[in-house]
Amino acid sequence: MSHILIIEDEPAIAETLIYAFKEMGIEATHKLLGGDALIELSKNTYDFVLLDVGLPDISGFDVCKKIRETSQIPLLFLTARNHEIDRIVGLEIGADDYVTKPFSPREVVTRVKTILRRIETHRVPAKNATLFSVDELANRIQYHGTLLDLTRYEFLLLKTLIAQPQRIFSRNQLMDMIWVNAEDTLERTVDAHIKTLRAKLRNIDANSEVIITHRGIGYSLQN
Repeated sequence: MSHILIIEDEPAIAETLIYAFKEMGIEATHKLLGGDALIELSKNTYDFVLLDVGLPDISGFDVCKKIRETSQIPLLFLTARNHEIDRIVGLEIGADDYVTKPFSPREVVTRVKTILRRIETHRVPAKNATLFSVDELANRIQYHGTLLDLTRYEFLLLKTLIAQPQRIFSRNQLMDMIWVNAEDTLERTVDAHIKTLRAKLRNIDANSEVIITHRGIGYSLQN
């Protein structure tokens, strides 16, 4: 069962949405304030966020930016404003969709289900399935059934290698794919992250040799 977090300061709207999701077999939790929602997201795992733009404590746009610092969880904005610039800003900072009030609860549920289906279709393939399990929605990877404690960049780096086993990635390719906006980051950052990843894998399997170094070329994941 999917679990949705609704961040909405109008209880009546939230209750209507909770009921609509329940009818479709989807669990929903409601938070009135953006600050409380951010704390909730740091403690519990959700599959989707419905986020009102006009929250009383912090702008929904700012909440979205904070979420995107650590997570790629799918997100849909709810707003009473119908200005094109608001829709553009919302999508540019990481929203997957945008619905203007008043709206049909069924339409919102349908849009959420459509986005979840699309993400499931493009989920990282279960390659190396006996070794790794990737949960892209929650930004988590298990190795031999044990959850790895990964930083954001460690997660992105390992996920990239898992998605295409045996492909050799150069340092420049990994920099371009993972450290997109980190302009001052050096190539040796890739080496440092590979080193910490190997150490974390070996904490689970002392004989782990799944990340291969190709001297003068780059790195690959052994299939």
